[in-house]
Amino acid sequence: MRQCLQILSAADCQIQIITKSDTVTRDADILQNMHSMVSVTITTEDNNLAELLEPNAPSPTERLKAVKILAANSIPTAARIDPIIPTVNDHPERLVALLAEAGVKHLTCSTYKIKPDNWHRLTRVFPEAAHTLQPLYFDEGQKIGGYRYLPKELRLTMLNNMRLLAAKYGMKFGTCREGLSHLNTATCDGSWLIRA
Repeated sequence: MRQCLQILSAADCQIQIITKSDTVTRDADILQNMHSMVSVTITTEDNNLAELLEPNAPSPTERLKAVKILAANSIPTAARIDPIIPTVNDHPERLVALLAEAGVKHLTCSTYKIKPDNWHRLTRVFPEAAHTLQPLYFDEGQKIGGYRYLPKELRLTMLNNMRLLAAKYGMKFGTCREGLSHLNTATCDGSWLIRA
């Protein structure tokens, strides 16, 4: 990765890194001198819940430290709270506050979308949540491009709440792949942070 970034930097390329890994900080010295931004996915501030949601990924604590390091090195930083799953991680105000405190300038959020493989895993790991979610997705929800979505009005409510939280904590907001781009206060993926 480092060698790739050095080549891209020498060619004056613009870079957007989207990651769950805290190892991105190893290249902060290169990124701070590039037209770059980094978006770190953090689905919850709860390390125990994160272990269930994203086994084998770095903990939220490690990712929050990475965000602080990036921001402290003047690297434009965004965060992705994705996916937001009703009854699992759908009350993220504490996380949003921690992200803002760490220096995040943009928040990207999307709701959980069901594919057969991830639904099988969710029903095994979160059986009570799956019981609640099944009618929302399979009876009331929408099927779009091979995915099952929550009902549009529920997605609108959830993501508008996230937009309001982002504004409360001084961040721009975007949502991608939801059909709700009117909620965005900046490009959905945070690429507006790439320095010109």
